Formats: sequence, structure tokens, C-alpha cells
Amino acid sequence: MAREELTRLTGNGNGTCGKDDCPNIYRDEADGGIVVQGDMCEAFQPPAGEALVKIPEHVLREAVRVLGW
Repeated sequence: MAREELTRLTGNGNGTCGKDDCPNIYRDEADGGIVVQGDMCEAFQPPAGEALVKIPEHVLREAVRVLGW
């Protein structure tokens, strides 16, 4: 998957972080999947090929608002 296949749902929309608009949530236009960019969390070791990220509640709420859920 390439970055241009993702639609940014949160933040300022220019692909950079600033002014408290990160982490980011994207929608994969190929399959509708949600892609999350966030600070790594080391609470436990996930299976190979997976990662834990921490997302503030307000960022998730913004993504839900944008999606109209």
C-alpha cells in the first residue's frame, strides 16, 4: 500500500504533524480499512507483523465524526 492510497481522517490534512494534530488516522481506499499512526506502546509484545500504538480519545472521536459514524 502506498501513502497516496490513504485518505487522512484527522489532523491538518497536509501529511505533517504540528499544533497537536497527531497521531493520525487514515482510511485505506482500496479496502476501507483504518490505518493508525501513533506513539508506540510497549505494554506487551504483539505477534510478528503487528504493533501497538496509543491513540488519544479525541483523535478517535474526530475520525468517527469525519466518517459520519
